[in-house]
Amino acid sequence: MNQPKRYLVTSALPYANGLKHIGHLAGAYIPADIYVRYLKAQQRDVVFVCGSDEHGTAIPIQAMKEGTTAQAIIDKYHPIIEQNFKDLGIEFDIYHRTSSPLHHETAQEFFTNLNNAGALEIKETEQYFDEATNTFLADRFIKGTCPNCNYDSAFGDQCEKCGKSLSPEELFNPVSTLSGNSPIKKATKHWYLPLNKHEDFLKEWVLTEHKNDWRANVVGQVKSWVDGGLQPRAVTRDLDWGVKVPLTVDGQQSTVDGKVLYVWFDAPIGYISATKQWALNNNKDWKPYWYDKDTSLVHFIGKDNIVFHAIIFPVMLKLNGNILPSNVPSNEFMNLEGDKMSTSRGWSIEMDDYINHWIKPENGGGQMADALRYYLTAIAPETKDSEFTWKGFHQSYKSELSDILGNFVNRSFVLMHKLCAGKVPFFHNDIIDDDDKQLIQEIHQTKITVENLLEEFKFREALFNVIDLARKGNQYLQKKEPWKKPLTVDGQQLTENQKLVDNCIHLSLQLTANLAILINPFLPFTAKKMLGMMKVVDKMLEWQNAGSVTLLKAGYSLRAPEILFRKIEEEEISKQVEKLKKKSTVNSQQSTEKQNKTKLENEKQESRNNIKSTIEFDDFAKIDLRIGTIIQAEKVEKADKLLKLEVDLGFETRTIVSGIAMHYKPEEIIGKQVTVVCNLAPRKMRGIESNGMILMAEDKSGKLHFINSSEMIDSGSGVS
Repeated sequence: MNQPKRYLVTSALPYANGLKHIGHLAGAYIPADIYVRYLKAQQRDVVFVCGSDEHGTAIPIQAMKEGTTAQAIIDKYHPIIEQNFKDLGIEFDIYHRTSSPLHHETAQEFFTNLNNAGALEIKETEQYFDEATNTFLADRFIKGTCPNCNYDSAFGDQCEKCGKSLSPEELFNPVSTLSGNSPIKKATKHWYLPLNKHEDFLKEWVLTEHKNDWRANVVGQVKSWVDGGLQPRAVTRDLDWGVKVPLTVDGQQSTVDGKVLYVWFDAPIGYISATKQWALNNNKDWKPYWYDKDTSLVHFIGKDNIVFHAIIFPVMLKLNGNILPSNVPSNEFMNLEGDKMSTSRGWSIEMDDYINHWIKPENGGGQMADALRYYLTAIAPETKDSEFTWKGFHQSYKSELSDILGNFVNRSFVLMHKLCAGKVPFFHNDIIDDDDKQLIQEIHQTKITVENLLEEFKFREALFNVIDLARKGNQYLQKKEPWKKPLTVDGQQLTENQKLVDNCIHLSLQLTANLAILINPFLPFTAKKMLGMMKVVDKMLEWQNAGSVTLLKAGYSLRAPEILFRKIEEEEISKQVEKLKKKSTVNSQQSTEKQNKTKLENEKQESRNNIKSTIEFDDFAKIDLRIGTIIQAEKVEKADKLLKLEVDLGFETRTIVSGIAMHYKPEEIIGKQVTVVCNLAPRKMRGIESNGMILMAEDKSGKLHFINSSEMIDSGSGVS
């Protein structure tokens, strides 16, 4: 297969509605960065684009949570996410944003092209509408009871408790999250992409052309969707936040009030607008990267994005005359300590949190960024879900990075300074042995193996082969034992032994140089540090240099060895596990409190909205209301909410049990005057007969207040 002229590599645009966790990192960003670093080491023409997805309901919902605006949310999280990627060595050529004017212009132009070509359909459907806020409700603005698990706060698109995908129509007792009211159904018009008309194209393109070279999870999911029958999908929605739907009337450009492009339609176009911005920044032409068939377009995603990148976006690209992706490497999910990662539940490790703790100079700096990159690649969920554990992270770090890679490099440099005067020794071909030849062959073959695996997007296996080469280097040193060979006897130099030592150290240092090249796509900070120790420039990291055993010139002085990977104590790992558990517990408590508060507020709103049915004056006249004075009060045993009151009504003293203990202490209300319903039938509460009812008022916060005059009134006075 001929090598493409250029590459455009994308990573799924992260929502700028909060911090991103390491599961996201493992899914779409580290694999893409490894691939791009490899391509650039090959001196290929490659552009790596990404950016913040700043539209859709996730943004205004987060704004409501934080009591701010959607614009403030994206302006807060966009730079944090961008910096997080940089700190972890993810080197995009551009990290753009979908809120930019260039993106809005690009997305509107794309929509207009499809609409003018007759590729879209307009349909009228009924959608939930909140009359109180005069708003059509997107699925995330609707809550109700999940039909699958009966969770009473499921969203209109998914139940966060059981994970089931939903539609608003499936919810029981749906309510608007904007007002708390029950929504009505109201007709609305939208543009649709008729995916059903493109099933034959997808069958030919994905299920035939790419059935063998794409990952099985991608091909399998596409097949499942197509076999189930594709349906038209709305490309617009009723919302204020997003790219306004463009409209041309009599040659005049305008937008449709209250309608925006659906985020799934707008977001992938962000790859195109990012490419445009990169081209503007670098005085390049963006069009070949999206129109020239000699371009390889590669989308790195998580499996929840397969449908968009392997079905919907390709249909959009085909209709717009763009190239199609040559591959869509999709990872499965990465779990955490035996459970699914969830930011809302606090069961996650945010990139920002990892960076703030581990990537401080005193904690290891860039090498600890590489430690995370290494472990996430070593356990990458390329074919099935995998699991991050702090114990596994520590074990991998110690036994592979430190004890194999770090140990080999350190030993080679220490022995060079001890046995070869700190210089790269000469290699003596006259005494080369089978072990030397075997190591040279391993270096050459590993380069070929890793290269083939990276071309096939098998990053996990490629990384194993690089570490395995370092393992073979340790075995070579251990077998040769250069430290045991005496170099002098009675002051006389032993030339033969020195030659043997020279050859061993020479090949070990050449192997070190190869390891720097091969490890660079995976561990860029470590590769840079190794270059510094060898006193060579970045150019040595070019892929064409891998496999050679003449990278370091004989007689060249190298720097003193540095520890590549510091020791991590068990206590550090234990603290991280405890920190995770504590965060999850706190989030769980806060979530429960929030749900209870929301439920209470909804009940209060419903109570305020549901005015009781009209009664006649004669019915009201039957109620005997009197002013009473509380002369004694005490708590009712085993009843947190009840107080037993003795109330002076002027003509008699009555015992009344009232549910006000959560609002008032007994001693606070002695002498208080209250309005009492005197002719209410007696009722037993906790074994106490209550003869009457005290009228109270409840404010918006739920606090109860006495209904009485500011002036003292004779007990027993009537209320009319």
